Amino acid sequence: MKIELRQLSLQDGEVIQEMIQEIGPGENWFENSWYNQDFQEFLQKNYNNSKGIDLPEWYVPQTIYRLFIDEKPVGYGKLRHHLTEYLLKVWWHCGYCIRPSARGKWYGNIILQEILWKAKEIWIIKMLLTCDINNTASRKVIEKNWGILENIEEKCRYRIDIK
Repeated sequence: MKIELRQLSLQDGEVIQEMIQEIGPGENWFENSWYNQDFQEFLQKNYNNSKGIDLPEWYVPQTIYRLFIDEKPVGYGKLRHHLTEYLLKVWWHCGYCIRPSARGKWYGNIILQEILWKAKEIWIIKMLLTCDINNTASRKVIEKNWGILENIEEKCRYRIDIK
């Protein structure tokens, strides 16, 4: 099995669009902001976001990665480069989603492991993740990757210490 985590590219094409449409608008606190947007416009906006260009005031740079298994896109993840005080209280460093047709194959585990490596490269030492209380699959993936449950309010809040 060939595993590859690729950073968003302005050349992304039809196979990525198909995955985005299959994922739909999102679920379990994960918003698929690609859904129902002009694809090329979205690519440019998020490419700029990853470089810190033209960010709204409360945004931070965020890189989008796509997970390919044997050359097929199976999911994507978002990695915020750092968190503000506000984001630290209510959001997360990393979110990810696997397309419905590829679920149940531990690809969530693979994408989280790969994104943890990317986080380490940009000096994130404590990764914050959240997931829906009822999302047992995500909770298992986070816990398998050394996630420490900090609290449960509207959602489960985990921390992963990156060594």
